[in-house]
Amino acid sequence: MIDRLRTAYARNNFRNLLNISFVPKISVLCYIKGGFFIASFDRFTYHEQLEIENTQKIRLLLTDLPPYIKDFFRGRELSTSTKTRLSYSYDFKVFFTFLIQNNPAWKNRRIQDISLSDLDQLTLSDFEEFQEYLKVYTDPATSTLIKNSAGGIARKISTVRSLFTYLYRHDMISRNEPSKVEMPKIAEKDIIRLEPDEVAELLDYVESCGATLTPHRQKYYKKTVARDLAILTLLLGTGLRVSECVGLNFDDVDFKNDGVRVTRKGGKEMTVYFGDEVHDALENYLTIRDEIQEVPGHERAFFLSMQRKRISVDAVENLVKKYAKVVAPAKHITVHKLRSTYGSTLYAETNDIYLVADVLGHNDVNTTKRHYAALSEEHRKSARNRVVLRE
Repeated sequence: MIDRLRTAYARNNFRNLLNISFVPKISVLCYIKGGFFIASFDRFTYHEQLEIENTQKIRLLLTDLPPYIKDFFRGRELSTSTKTRLSYSYDFKVFFTFLIQNNPAWKNRRIQDISLSDLDQLTLSDFEEFQEYLKVYTDPATSTLIKNSAGGIARKISTVRSLFTYLYRHDMISRNEPSKVEMPKIAEKDIIRLEPDEVAELLDYVESCGATLTPHRQKYYKKTVARDLAILTLLLGTGLRVSECVGLNFDDVDFKNDGVRVTRKGGKEMTVYFGDEVHDALENYLTIRDEIQEVPGHERAFFLSMQRKRISVDAVENLVKKYAKVVAPAKHITVHKLRSTYGSTLYAETNDIYLVADVLGHNDVNTTKRHYAALSEEHRKSARNRVVLRE
């Protein structure tokens, strides 16, 4: 359909309009088969739109940060994603806010006025105080109390370390005090996942729970059950990240070869293949999806919200929690735990850590090894009776 419309536009000299790179959505008056209508298209993919939004947020945050932060970002642009740099921006704002709030000499200064010479005056004690501050602090913008786990504290300290390491290497400061800070110990966590019987129970519950709902809720359930079942089956049957799931377009789903094309971290595209049960669930949803008239600009989105727009990350997270809390209330199942469920099951079935790393899109197999270390131990134990010395 889109290709046919592009041809129509070209005949009517609309080609230049389609090539405008900064327009996120394009609406054009079209004439086909004797009638006029308005057509709207996404100029960018879901992931490209996220990149644009993150870039705009970063630029806004940079206006309140010292100018050398821009230098730091330029130095990290090729090795980090916009999502990572956006997290850096928030962390830097927390760090510089702490400095102003806890240094009487800087009390009336603006964050963007903190100079490199100011940073050179900071001591190890200042950074240790910052680490203590991160445990619990109040966000000055929202007056919200923020509590960080050991992992959250470590990430923010790591962000500050990376800034000072960059400045030190480029001879912009003379000392690198944050490198001396002892990082908090992060306790190893067990993999929380659904057991095989819980997976079956979850999918059965989604299919049948409508009978227990009130008439009002049943109306909503009937409209969403095929979509919800398709999303849950896809996540459990492929291990996709939530962003990869919501970013799917029609042309990303290949029913002939049973695969979905996804954009991994770093912008790399790959095809993740699925089995018969995922195929059937997606195909069943597609019969309903084809009948929905999307909001202009969301025509390509595979999964839609009740507002007929591309479903959001929050909406998928909420629907997973809604169903999972009934089946496994003590496990607090999230989308990421469905991903862990898939990875654990695949590893248990294949004992191939490299296959698991590849399918899950881990750039470093050591990440996968650390995550599934407990399962590796189980496999090693199972080997003890495999070799028989005497019959």
